[in-house]
Amino acid sequence: MKLALLGTGMIVKEVLPVLTEVEGIDLVGILSTPRSIETARDLAVKYGMSLATSDFEEILQHPEIDTVYVGTPNHTHFDYAKAALLAGKHVICEKPFTLNLAEFKELRALAEERQLFLLEAITNQYLGNFTYLKENLPQLGQLKIVSCNYSQYSSRYDAFKRGEIAPAFDPKKGGGALRDLNIYNIHLLVGLFGKPNQVTYLPNIERGVDTSGILVLDYGNFKATSIAAKDCSADIRSTIQGDEGSLTILGPTNSLPQVSLKLNGQEEISGDYNSPHHRMYEEFVAFETILSQQDKTALKAALDQSQLVMEVLEEAVTSMG
Repeated sequence: MKLALLGTGMIVKEVLPVLTEVEGIDLVGILSTPRSIETARDLAVKYGMSLATSDFEEILQHPEIDTVYVGTPNHTHFDYAKAALLAGKHVICEKPFTLNLAEFKELRALAEERQLFLLEAITNQYLGNFTYLKENLPQLGQLKIVSCNYSQYSSRYDAFKRGEIAPAFDPKKGGGALRDLNIYNIHLLVGLFGKPNQVTYLPNIERGVDTSGILVLDYGNFKATSIAAKDCSADIRSTIQGDEGSLTILGPTNSLPQVSLKLNGQEEISGDYNSPHHRMYEEFVAFETILSQQDKTALKAALDQSQLVMEVLEEAVTSMG
């Protein structure tokens, strides 16, 4: 994989050292806004990239680059991903994939038409603790209640209250708790249980954006609540409850740092089955394998997962009116 990164924000700075550890990934270029070009140049020197530019066309026309990672603000994902696909590049796009389902479907159709690979960077689907949860679900018997809570007071919330609106709190730019934090809960739930029968979102709205909210997912025989907040905080934990026991996630659903199994009448078993690497390592190992092996079965499974999540997001937004 000959990779170019779009963006110089926090997520790109976090993933760059991870990418240097993944065999088969070569870092070639990085795109920034003109205002941040010096940051891009510094990152290019630090990580051995030959190209640092604020001209997207240089990325698209570069003959060596075969894959583009979109790590820019949410509202830019669609345009960057579409342009990259049209230029014949594979695309790895940060969550949430796009702002709406129609945009996602357009990207998927374009990628399939051009036989290109399109993948969503979503950490929890590739972690060892996710596999542990999935494998141990049958031990819980009939599922009854699932609850996820990813509440984290945002460093930008105080400024938001003063009227300084960062993209993470701008509804026109895909900001808000649903797409920023609850997206991890949704991916976890859809990855474990599939698409729910019904979706209802109950947000707290400030300045037109959901600063926190409760997503209610009806799976028929069991119900799930998915809480995310950027305006308050609490212990971050999630539980899956059945009539024969429960599974608990201690920590955020983007990293699943620790899990435990408690069956009725038995001692609780706790552990961490993730690799010792950074939370983003396993997903990029998987992406490199999918691309290098041209694994279209794994690609379809990943895209199907992303589409179901986009459908849940769409229903959540619609339920808000």
